Amino acid sequence: MVNRPAPPITRRRFLGGASALVLAPTVVPASALGREGRTPPSERILMGFIGLGSQGRSNLRHALTKERVQVVALCDVDDRHTRRARKMVIEKYAKRYGKDPYRDLALCHRHEELLARREIEAVSIAVPDHWHCHTAVTAARAGKDIYAEKPLARTIPEGRLIADTVHRMGLVWQTGSWQRSCRDFRFACELVRNGRIGRVTKVEVGLPTGSDGGSLEPAPVPAGFDYERWLGPAPEAPYTKDRTHWDFRWILDYSGGQVTDWGAHHCDIAQWGTDREHTGPVEIEGEGRFPRTGLWDAATHFFFTCRYAQGPPMTVSSTPYSKERKGEPWPLENSRGPNPRGVRFQGEEGWIRVSRETLEAEPESLLKERIRPWEVHLHRSRDHLDDFLDAVRTRRPTAAPVETAHRSISIAHLGNIAMLLGRPIRWDPVREVLVGDDRAARLLCRAQRAPYQIT
Repeated sequence: MVNRPAPPITRRRFLGGASALVLAPTVVPASALGREGRTPPSERILMGFIGLGSQGRSNLRHALTKERVQVVALCDVDDRHTRRARKMVIEKYAKRYGKDPYRDLALCHRHEELLARREIEAVSIAVPDHWHCHTAVTAARAGKDIYAEKPLARTIPEGRLIADTVHRMGLVWQTGSWQRSCRDFRFACELVRNGRIGRVTKVEVGLPTGSDGGSLEPAPVPAGFDYERWLGPAPEAPYTKDRTHWDFRWILDYSGGQVTDWGAHHCDIAQWGTDREHTGPVEIEGEGRFPRTGLWDAATHFFFTCRYAQGPPMTVSSTPYSKERKGEPWPLENSRGPNPRGVRFQGEEGWIRVSRETLEAEPESLLKERIRPWEVHLHRSRDHLDDFLDAVRTRRPTAAPVETAHRSISIAHLGNIAMLLGRPIRWDPVREVLVGDDRAARLLCRAQRAPYQIT
């Protein structure tokens, strides 16, 4: 039994009442009772899934491979997404447990409806960035453990609200920064943390370039899509084919472009390797190229530098970036090969570069090193969802806890602000305020449209 500040009904009590169970078996095969090596119902974690677009369905597909998870509810504002997800669940469970073993699967249009279901213990959240705060805070206040996609929030104050609420409720949180569950990223950070490249002198983060364009032409809202609900706390705007679903990330009203989309991954690894997961830079400056036409307005090309009170500076850049600066090319020392995205740690005695494609080092012998028992060992996880499910049972920290996610994405938000202003900004990472700059401070927050505000 999970020991946590949960909803009043426990898993075993809930499963003991057939009339209360939303997904009650009509014909119960031996496998559903826990025989044949199956996980018994009383040991399964009952999960709801909020947001069923491309990433949400990917998370759902992965969860359906876990016998200790039972998917009991689905939620999306687009009926097409919900239908696809429902088909995935029914087909998987029919194959695993027998022909049509479940009488019903709860389908919700609003996440508040799903979160009101007392049987649900944990949720997956994969909604557009401008909905992250409202959905996550509501889930936390309902006592649900949370696996939520990155970036943590659309703004730094919203991220702080999420983190504080999760801490206050004593909940398990896993951010979808799954690179922390990859051996190469963990090993690279352990080598750096254990001094294998000597004192670190700089950290370089390479991200993909962004996209420009996007049609401004208003279009009819597709049938079954609640566009008003999709907009939610964001400003009112006409529907266009390039505004919603995947393309929201290129629009500053909803997201932060590649700076936040990929920055949530690689800035996080940079923080992990330099042991700065609970702090942030004190000065940020840089330049970005922002589209002048079309719907999409997030930076397509960018370079900004973060300086810390202690430790090496960090640069974050789109790669490659050919823009000339005062007659000199942008200093992209990490641009190695055709796909230089990733993180490069430069030390006095060598360097390490890690990405999803490769792990490189100089001297190359570093890659054969072993981390000794008495040295720094970082959180070990081979599967990001399994790590979350383990934590739901044990109440231990996850690979990507909420405070870590908040600090990592704060770097990206600050970089965007500095580039939008075109001048350096100063940041107090303890009080989380911009210092002596009222105009910059106004960019920290985004107004929340009624009636979707949450505080």
